[in-house]
Amino acid sequence: MAQVHESSAGQRTGANGGGSSPLALVNSGLFADASNFDLRYVPDYDRIGAIVGALRTLGLKVVLTSGSFDILHEGHSMYLEAARRFGDFLIVGLDSDEKIRARKGPHRPAVPEMERLRMVTHQRGVGLVTLKHLHDERWRLIKTIRPDVLVATADTYTRAEIAELEEHYCGRVEVLERMATVSTSARLRRIQLGLPEPPLGEPPAAP
Repeated sequence: MAQVHESSAGQRTGANGGGSSPLALVNSGLFADASNFDLRYVPDYDRIGAIVGALRTLGLKVVLTSGSFDILHEGHSMYLEAARRFGDFLIVGLDSDEKIRARKGPHRPAVPEMERLRMVTHQRGVGLVTLKHLHDERWRLIKTIRPDVLVATADTYTRAEIAELEEHYCGRVEVLERMATVSTSARLRRIQLGLPEPPLGEPPAAP
């Protein structure tokens, strides 16, 4: 297990503070088993770029994926675990509340962004999390990180977009099928209608 690095003042250093050298990053808790939310949540994209540079100095392969992760369920956990297998360090860009409301309406997300961020950091293999905002420029986080592997679901990018991403902004794009047996939207509708969850093995309701 990685050791915790302490400054001369006896305080931890890491993703949101000082100690940006590769050794300090390894020892900061980013590679520990604990969720270490204060280290793993990095809102500043410039800081993320510095962390990614340090990871690459260590020869580590960086993986990026994104999503809403609203009402975290088994499919989300399976997806994140699969994404992590493509490299050494997984970064997750989580859609902000404002971004989700613009896409899905005023009653979403069901879980606010800070709680969603904390839940994602508890998932095995997640190294760092950040927010993606509504008015960010197109692919801002991807351009900041320039991941070795960008992981997405089948409906995220068109073939032309994948070709553009692989040519300019990432090593390669890996497309995963959705792993949930039921979507968050379908689950919320069942709750609103007072319907029970379908038995295991029964086809999920249409999203």
